[in-house]
Amino acid sequence: MNRIRRLWSDGQQVVNGWLAIPSGFAAELMSHAGYDSLTIDLQHGVQDYASMIACLQAIGPMPALVRVPWNEPALVGKALDAGAVGVICPMVNTAEQAAAFVGHLRYPPLGQRSNGPIRAALRTPGYQAGANADVLAIPMIETAEAVANLDAILAVPGVDAIYLGPSDLSISMGGPAALDHEDAAMLALYDRIITAAQRAGVKTGVHCIAPAYAARMRARGFDLVTVDSDAGLLLKAARAALEVARE
Repeated sequence: MNRIRRLWSDGQQVVNGWLAIPSGFAAELMSHAGYDSLTIDLQHGVQDYASMIACLQAIGPMPALVRVPWNEPALVGKALDAGAVGVICPMVNTAEQAAAFVGHLRYPPLGQRSNGPIRAALRTPGYQAGANADVLAIPMIETAEAVANLDAILAVPGVDAIYLGPSDLSISMGGPAALDHEDAAMLALYDRIITAAQRAGVKTGVHCIAPAYAARMRARGFDLVTVDSDAGLLLKAARAALEVARE
């Protein structure tokens, strides 16, 4: 059982780091910070397949998720074959799209994943035998359409968790492209989503920027919180250092 599943099965929450920088050394640094897991962002991060491999190699046994650019079987399969323990998929708006995504992650008869775990099998002998039960299918809920179809998405067999994309969700509902929402209506929506997911036995994750906000979202009931990204943290630290140096 991968570490994320084990933490969840023990009733614990996951604090996740985010890798946007295409550098194995940056990933290695993040892996020593104390996160429970790291996510390599192939959608909006400056990552490609080769840099993803370098990041996976650099972080060693730490569990890594990959956010793929889109709901495509080849993208999902390559992320898992490379050694990711789960995949976050953007813009999953219907139960049909969620079912297709789950099928991309799992070997027959539960899905259509092609066999060839070139790195995953190096890390886990007998990988194929346990992969269907171990890999995590995490569709993103980030549109008004997905919210309207939430119960149907949560009911799709094999959906392990959902991951909220606050910025796209806000835009879809006519709001600003914001992340750490303080709007009462959005926070009430978060509570509705958490409650629906708990009822369905599905875990929840959310993307945060400020560490204090991530702590609040943990207290609110999310099972996984992401704290900013390597790029965001580096920029903030550099600006703070320069501000002090130039006083």
